[in-house]
Amino acid sequence: MTVFQAAVVPGEPPPADSVAPRDSRPDAPTSVARLNGTIRDFIARWNTVWVEGEITSWNVRAGNVFARLKDVRSDAHIAIRVWSSVRPRIPGDLAVGDHVVAAVKADYFVKGGDFSFIVSAMKHVGLGDQLERLEKLRAQLRQEGLFDAARKKPLPFLPHGIGLITGEKSDAEKDVHRNAELRWPQVRFRTEHVAVQGDRCVPEVVAALQRLDADPEVDVIIIARGGGDPQTLLGFSDERLIRAVAAASTPVVSAIGHENDHPLLDDVADLRASTPTDAAKRVVPDVGEQRAIVAQLRARATTRLTQRVAHDIAQLEQLRSRPVLLSPDPIIGERAQEVWLLVSRGRDTVSRGLDAAQRATAELRASLRALSPAATLARGYAIVHRDGQILADAADAPAGTALTVTLDRGSLRARSEGEISEAG
Repeated sequence: MTVFQAAVVPGEPPPADSVAPRDSRPDAPTSVARLNGTIRDFIARWNTVWVEGEITSWNVRAGNVFARLKDVRSDAHIAIRVWSSVRPRIPGDLAVGDHVVAAVKADYFVKGGDFSFIVSAMKHVGLGDQLERLEKLRAQLRQEGLFDAARKKPLPFLPHGIGLITGEKSDAEKDVHRNAELRWPQVRFRTEHVAVQGDRCVPEVVAALQRLDADPEVDVIIIARGGGDPQTLLGFSDERLIRAVAAASTPVVSAIGHENDHPLLDDVADLRASTPTDAAKRVVPDVGEQRAIVAQLRARATTRLTQRVAHDIAQLEQLRSRPVLLSPDPIIGERAQEVWLLVSRGRDTVSRGLDAAQRATAELRASLRALSPAATLARGYAIVHRDGQILADAADAPAGTALTVTLDRGSLRARSEGEISEAG
């Protein structure tokens, strides 16, 4: 508490600092500092209170936050301050528009006469525990790999059938149908109407997803709803729905709320669209754009083909203009003379080789005849055999031995008559 000790001079008005606000009079006013100090001392006795409101401004300066809270049912506002030492203890995603409850203590700045409240704790209204559980679930699913980009399935270029899960007669359904049909008029939808908030939301969306995933005519599935506060979007962060989307074999597109809405479905879906309108544009190609692309590709192909044909024609004309192709007869005549000479030379070489081979054959035949036993027999000689063996000694043929005598023409059978004396 500030203590004022201004000197009082008898017969003169007391100094302003010495007059308490409750004792002030027109002839003895109190000072601004004494007034502000009294207010501050009075406010300092107030206890911490919990207040509910909506954040209407949120400015960060030098690590501290200067903000304002608005009453949710009227236009009443209060100024709040969050010191840098307190910020780590409050949610890091607080922003303008959030509905919160805060523990505040009144504070009065004597020098400027500013009245504000110092925040010691703050959390989302009704969502604090739920948001904490969602963050834990998000971390668990990310660790399991359900959010990995590698497991996300690519969308078909032009789906034959699109499955749409959304609320009945909702703006999201109209946006998806209208924008998809504007881009590709022949697009076909199979729409499943479900509750998009409340207790029925999760079981109905999961059942619709399973039905569409089992339909072979459905190539891609869009889950869409309009924007809403975080409380109404909690169903699209339910673990049952997240795991059902991860298990689906058909690509799933998440189109929940607006750009700033971020349920867990966005993380597990194969594609996140910022709005239902964006989902229609991401899933269905624009027929006008595709026709333009086809026309451009056809023009490029025609140009390339024309250039290639013209290049080949020019090359052909260059080849035909060369002397060797313009008048090939002289070259053919020269080559024909060379061929005739080579053929003649080959014939002479072969003839000489055959003559030499014939002479060598005749010489070998004559030598063979001179050495052949048949030539000896033709001169009157004979060959004596006994049991297939040629006899060269009369002693090898005792009297009575059966003999075979081979002559030049034919053979005779005979028997030996005994030993014959050797000619002297």
